[in-house]
Amino acid sequence: MIIINKFSKYIMLNYSNIIAVEIGVKQNQVEKTIELLNSGATIPFISRYRKELTGSLDEVQIANIRDRYKQLTELDKRREAILASIEEQGFMTPELEKSIKAAITMSELEDLYLPYKPKKKTRATVAIARGLEPLAKIIFLQQNIDVEEKALAFIDDEKGVSSVEDALAGARDIIAEWINENAKARAAIRKLFERDAFINSKLVKGKNEDGKKYENYFEYSEEVKRVPSHRILAMFRGENEGFLRISISPDEEKAHEILDRLFINANNEAADQVEMAMKDSYKRLMAPSIETEIRSMLKERADKEAIRVFADNLRQLLLASPLGQKNILAIDPGFRTGCKLVCLDKQGKLIHNETIYPHPPQNEWKQSAAKIHSLVNAYKIEAIAIGNGTAGRETESLVRSIRFDKDIIAVMVNESGASVYSASPVAREEFPDYDVTVRGAVSIGRRLADPLAELVKIDAKSIGVGQYQHDVDQKELKNSLDDVVVSCVNSVGVELNTASKELLTYVSGLGPALASKIVEFRNQNGPFKNRKALKTIPRFGDKAFEQSAGFLRVADSDYPLDKSAVHPESYAVVEKMAKKLNATIDSLIADESLRKQIKLDEYITDKIGIPTLKDIMAELARPGRDPREKFDVFEFDSSVNSINDVKPGMVLPGIVTNITAFGAFVDIGVHQDGLVHISNIADRYIKDPAEVLNLNQKVKVKVLDVDIDRKRINLSIKDV
Repeated sequence: MIIINKFSKYIMLNYSNIIAVEIGVKQNQVEKTIELLNSGATIPFISRYRKELTGSLDEVQIANIRDRYKQLTELDKRREAILASIEEQGFMTPELEKSIKAAITMSELEDLYLPYKPKKKTRATVAIARGLEPLAKIIFLQQNIDVEEKALAFIDDEKGVSSVEDALAGARDIIAEWINENAKARAAIRKLFERDAFINSKLVKGKNEDGKKYENYFEYSEEVKRVPSHRILAMFRGENEGFLRISISPDEEKAHEILDRLFINANNEAADQVEMAMKDSYKRLMAPSIETEIRSMLKERADKEAIRVFADNLRQLLLASPLGQKNILAIDPGFRTGCKLVCLDKQGKLIHNETIYPHPPQNEWKQSAAKIHSLVNAYKIEAIAIGNGTAGRETESLVRSIRFDKDIIAVMVNESGASVYSASPVAREEFPDYDVTVRGAVSIGRRLADPLAELVKIDAKSIGVGQYQHDVDQKELKNSLDDVVVSCVNSVGVELNTASKELLTYVSGLGPALASKIVEFRNQNGPFKNRKALKTIPRFGDKAFEQSAGFLRVADSDYPLDKSAVHPESYAVVEKMAKKLNATIDSLIADESLRKQIKLDEYITDKIGIPTLKDIMAELARPGRDPREKFDVFEFDSSVNSINDVKPGMVLPGIVTNITAFGAFVDIGVHQDGLVHISNIADRYIKDPAEVLNLNQKVKVKVLDVDIDRKRINLSIKDV
């Protein structure tokens, strides 16, 4: 398939073939995916309900196709602009046009365009204005001539050329620009930078005290091709803050040798002038330009890796095990300001709140314990959620000291981002009559019940599971994190009658406007009785229904498939299966022996194939199944409550709270996460901590050393 860019009159590259080769799939899979994306289909919908068309591509592959397709489209926009510009200038040739149309990277395109790019005033343009271009052409031929004699003819005081040296200097400036604008030369030097360059970091004079946190980079050098993303971002941050000076360069002699081979073809006076121009071109023009490109490449590469780490962590956090629908007492701990208590019913509705003061300076320990005991009984509390921030461990000790009349689950909950939520417009809209402390406590309780449903209300960047998230490309970060949230929400599925507007926003095919309409319709008309009722919402069209229906559940529907991930477009197939077996859909779901009698080949159509039929059978076996793991209660070591209690050699239980390229952070319950460096994660060599660890994973760690002043704890998972 040849795709013609709508912005261009030229036939552009075969996108689908390029993408297929790059990601290792068939060309027709890419073509169908692009068609579906262009028709408005979402990634979750395509991966779940259009497997026959795409050859069962997963979400990652579909996202890669989308992103590369966008890149190629942007490339063609730039290509069109370049072709038009050169055409307008009258410099277009068949060979140049062919080269521009064949370019598949932005750097190739820009190298070809550089000689024709409108310029500001340069040393070369000044020399050309002084009439020295003919002299430059003569010298560039490198023939056996008397260079100074030729230069004499170009002396012109009126044009500012007062001597032979003035003329030769101007000619060299012109030649230097020609060399810098040579696409072949730039490609060769760029390759040298990518292959052999070093990134060098030095301390800015007089900044050694203020920039102490960057002391590892005060005198640092590493090969560009080997430097990991976290070091790139650390060095660039140090430079942006004025503490470090960064340079990137290969061996200068190697660069000169490359340019010599390209431009020096004689051994005479003219060649000497060209060599002088060549060295000046490299130092003054080409090296700084390519260094800027390499910096951008390194930043882009580092951003991509950091965003990947953040996205992986976020996915695991969003898909953390839910406790489920329970009556929950949530506590937002504090010392001087007290501990805010809220009681939530099984649907997460706030039914009571008050404050206790068990810790200094009030020290109302007994009264606080009695109050918690009373609330547990009054509101039939089944679980207690305790924020893991300030006074969290002390409050946990209080809760565990209470003898309840029944078994109560008490769980420390990561409260990162709860303060962001509590001050947000979303929280103000939901709880206009309560202050931020109540809202924060509610968020902590709801996170225990269903992390995904609550965390979607918070800007993902505020959740605290990233690496240099404020240094990376913010647009790319947002796009990637949005993809993760959408993927998680749709993989779990959403209960239509209880989901918040914020959760519904991320359902395939909806968005903020339709999510608001669903909630508004629900509030005015009561619960939806089935999926079909969505179509009665004004302006809820067929496309929105197609894209969203399979991901929305109606637990109380009288039609059993509305509770599952079976798409309404496949209901007829399931009905046909049931009819052939003289059974009901309910009995198909309940009776495995009935399902075993179904021969899938009999239900293949031009639209439904084996992949969809297998998905349907899996749903009939476990309709509306939650892919998240079962909730598992975790407890910290009760003897360790602050960093002062932590001693080298201790083996402690912990929870992985963040995974980065250089290691993992583990919460051991002392308000300061410890670092397990990548070298202390496994006995074997690993490139990525995520090979071994998951976010929220329960682990045993050994304390290697503790720096109380700097609040640093070094841990190991090996040999525990």
